[in-house]
Parts: sequence; structure tokens; C-alpha cells
Amino acid sequence: MERNDDDQQQVVNQVYDHAANLLVNHKMSAYETQNALMEQGLDEENAAIVVSNLEQQIQSAKKERANKDMLYGALWCVGGLIATFADFGFIFWGAILFGGIQFFKRVANAL
Repeated sequence: MERNDDDQQQVVNQVYDHAANLLVNHKMSAYETQNALMEQGLDEENAAIVVSNLEQQIQSAKKERANKDMLYGALWCVGGLIATFADFGFIFWGAILFGGIQFFKRVANAL
């Protein structure tokens, strides 16, 4: 009985891996991915569940990445401003500009 559960879990993992590959690497839409899964024998309801779960995971990963990028962008910008105002004799415009661009780019992507 336990062997059967392991086999089923492997099949589920393979379906998710295949669907993730189609969504991420092949840049297929959710509709196209769902149809591809149905062509391989998955029923419509389960294909929709797989695609929906993966879309949620992808969106969550993108949000997490955007939050980290905003943090690092803010740190670069603030660090550049602090170094500039500390009067080291240089203007750290590269760090300020890079940090500001990274921060605001990720803010826009997060929205």
C-alpha cells in the first residue's frame, strides 16, 4: 500500500514539474499549460488545480524577490547618501542612483 502512495506522489510531482517547466521556461500561458496537461491525460478540473497552484507559487516567489530587491535598493541608496553626507570627499552617485532605480523598479513590479 505504501509503495502505491509513493508512486502516486511521484506522478503528482512529475505533473507539477512539467507544468512549471511549461509556465516558466517555455513561457506558456495558464490556458496553454492547462490544455497541454489535458492533452497528456489529466482531466480539466485537476489540470486547472495544478495550474492555479503553480501560478500562486510563482506570484509568491516574485513578490518575495521584489521585496528583497526593494530592501537592497534602499540599502544601496541610503548607504550612498550617508557616505556622501559623511564628507569622504566623494559623491557616491553610482550607489545612490543604482539603489534608487532598483528600489523604485521593484516597487512598480510589486504593484
